[in-house]
Amino acid sequence: MFKWYGFLGIILVLIVELSFLFNVRYISLYYFPLAWFGFIFIIDALVYKLKKRSLISNNFIMFIGMLLLSSVLWSLFELINHSLNNWLYVGGEFWNSIVSEKIFMLISFSTVVPAIFETFELLRTIHLFNRFNIRRYNISRSTLFIMVYSGVLMLLLSIIFPVFAYPLIWLAFFFMLDPINYLHKQPSIIKYFKEGKLSVPLCLLLAGIICGFFWEFWNYWAPYKWVYNVPFLGLYKIFEMPILGYLGYLPFAFEIYAMYWFVRSLFVHKEHLLE
Repeated sequence: MFKWYGFLGIILVLIVELSFLFNVRYISLYYFPLAWFGFIFIIDALVYKLKKRSLISNNFIMFIGMLLLSSVLWSLFELINHSLNNWLYVGGEFWNSIVSEKIFMLISFSTVVPAIFETFELLRTIHLFNRFNIRRYNISRSTLFIMVYSGVLMLLLSIIFPVFAYPLIWLAFFFMLDPINYLHKQPSIIKYFKEGKLSVPLCLLLAGIICGFFWEFWNYWAPYKWVYNVPFLGLYKIFEMPILGYLGYLPFAFEIYAMYWFVRSLFVHKEHLLE
């Protein structure tokens, strides 16, 4: 059964597309939460139809928590961007006040983590990469600690030397937090590599690219949007994003996975997303 909110999601996405097509500014200005909640509802309904379980239908409290955490996590990246200055928002003259703009942005930020996880879960549900395995690896504690220290160094370098080290921000939190998740028996990418099972890492990477494409696609047509100021990469673009910049969505998906499970582990016991 395709859940009712899946049809609502289709309607929301159609409204956004029509507002872009006919230049309905009072709708297209608010496109981000409309399109992305629509996207999330559609993907979740597809997951439910395929496996009779989904995040929204069976773990609604977790979904709400994911929305709240997403606002916090992306706000952290916005804070770091004050040093990086890799993207900025244009079209803000449409807002009546800075307060309304910030509230809108927080609502928009809340969709980032659920979008990644829902897309990831759909890819897992269709068993896209189940046959992709490698030999098992032994990972020493010293290697894990080196990863954590490397992540801290990456974060510092990206902030202190943003012109040259800015790409490291899309690796830093994964290197810092995924080893900690592994040591505390939380879901982690390292665990899957250790076991030689590539399905979860590959699904996450593809989820990052899929979401990245739609983030850039819908952003391109919007009256209020972000544009990039990326050193050395700005010559050739797909939408507003330099082509090589799309590579950043690969580790970003790993970061979101690691950050989510790290923060969640501070409040609840180990529990797989939909299992």
